Amino acid sequence: MSFNYEKLRLHLLLSYERGKAEQLPESPIDWITHPLGRFFKIEAAAGIMLLVFTLLALFLANSSFSAQYFSLWETPIGVTVGSVVLERDVHAWINDGLMTLFFFLIALELKRELVLGELRKPKLAILSVSGAIGGMLVPAFVYLLFQFGEVGQDGWGTVMATDTAFVVGCLALMGRRVPKSLRVFMLSLAIVDDLGAIIVVAVGYGSDINFWYLSCALVGFIVVKCMTMLGVRSIVLFVIAGIVLWLLVDASGVHPTVVGVLLGLMTPTTKWVSDSRLHDIVNTLSRPSESSNSKERMAHTKLLRTAEAAAREAMSPVERLEFVLHPWVGFVVMPLFAFANAGVSFSAQGMSAAIAVSVFFGFVIGKPAGICLFSWVAVRAKLAERPSDLSWGEIFAGGILAGIGFTMAIFIANLAFTPEHVDAAKLGILTASLFSSLLGTTVLFFITRKNSEPVTQSALR
Repeated sequence: MSFNYEKLRLHLLLSYERGKAEQLPESPIDWITHPLGRFFKIEAAAGIMLLVFTLLALFLANSSFSAQYFSLWETPIGVTVGSVVLERDVHAWINDGLMTLFFFLIALELKRELVLGELRKPKLAILSVSGAIGGMLVPAFVYLLFQFGEVGQDGWGTVMATDTAFVVGCLALMGRRVPKSLRVFMLSLAIVDDLGAIIVVAVGYGSDINFWYLSCALVGFIVVKCMTMLGVRSIVLFVIAGIVLWLLVDASGVHPTVVGVLLGLMTPTTKWVSDSRLHDIVNTLSRPSESSNSKERMAHTKLLRTAEAAAREAMSPVERLEFVLHPWVGFVVMPLFAFANAGVSFSAQGMSAAIAVSVFFGFVIGKPAGICLFSWVAVRAKLAERPSDLSWGEIFAGGILAGIGFTMAIFIANLAFTPEHVDAAKLGILTASLFSSLLGTTVLFFITRKNSEPVTQSALR
């Protein structure tokens, strides 16, 4: 039997042309944007950016530029409309304003996992939720063992959260030797305890509650829900509604970042245009001939706009917003937050070593102990199910990595501690994050060695 080379050549040619048809035309700028795009798709890239800006902040805070570094964040920015003044310093705008986008994205990721992702299976979801609860309660308990009745007692919320970007970055360093179930478990756990931490912020670290503004905010959330039910799809209208809600919640005394969480959880996960409907619309497109009249060309343009809208609405709002916001949060919001908050002056006078040590042990001991204990109890009680490819050793290694509390921990520390003690808390956070990342990655490396062993000849038979 011989090959039909002409038929093969034609098949390859058609495949090549079909591949070209599925791509947009290239421009000279693509020589720059494509490598950048590949970098931004690397899971560890956001963690690398976060680390770079953290080190830069530490350098500036302990250099001859320290005065300019700290004064930059105290620069007031705001607007005045009549007797209404809305003004904050740069540091507060980043922590209260931009971080709302961070929590919005976290809530979107959680809802996607619960409705569309791995956490649709109740017992798998309970495993992550149980681990997250243990990873919040036990660290807070360990912290209070050291600080109960002391000046840092109110800082117990600092040790409750896990930094998603750094944890995902550490897992990415292990490559394929890390099972997918561990990635799902750790990502879900980090998202849940970040949401738990923001609830703690709203309840435990808010100011006096103004129930008038809080009632207005509640009405605003009902309006947003009605907009969703009526099929409003204008991003601009939802952005305006979100800004109004942020102002109302901020005026109520509740921390305004909770708006991001609530709006994220309210975002729909259903598509407006089904895949089959999109396919039908695209199939109606045809190339207009040169002899087409103006009326036919206008009809073709209208059909193109319909196809454009259909392609956009073939993704659910949760998926679309997550896709748009992820690079902005990962490569702008979080590095800027780290740059504004990670600058700890090691020469600061009166820094409390006791607070730094309490934060350190809260993360290093409390996190792995709480995650493993509560996960084990949930499995033993048959409330949760541990995936067959996820060992207890890997859960323990993941628990150590969860001691990287960086972003949320610093966020809560700024609210929980007085200015004279916040640097001590940040020092504890930084040292615990460094220690947990190194120890967790090392333990995970040795535990997952079998996953990287080459396949033997006998196993192939």
